[in-house]
Amino acid sequence: MIFDILGWIGATMVVLAYALLSTKKIDSGKIYQAMNLVAGILIVIGLYPKNAWFSFALNAVWAVIALVALIRIFSKKESLDK
Repeated sequence: MIFDILGWIGATMVVLAYALLSTKKIDSGKIYQAMNLVAGILIVIGLYPKNAWFSFALNAVWAVIALVALIRIFSKKESLDK
């Protein structure tokens, strides 16, 4: 049950992030990438007990892409602060 709840929260976050980006409420920066990272992780957790490995892999990669984007965003900010 908890896995399903976490998966649904993650799926909702993906859609919400995309809707906010598409309506220009946010840009593709920190908030968007953080939402994608958390959403991807929650979906992966939700999928683990279901053995839905193709969706598991997709969302794991989704989370890694968001993590890399966040690292780049924060690295650029640190280099600007120096």
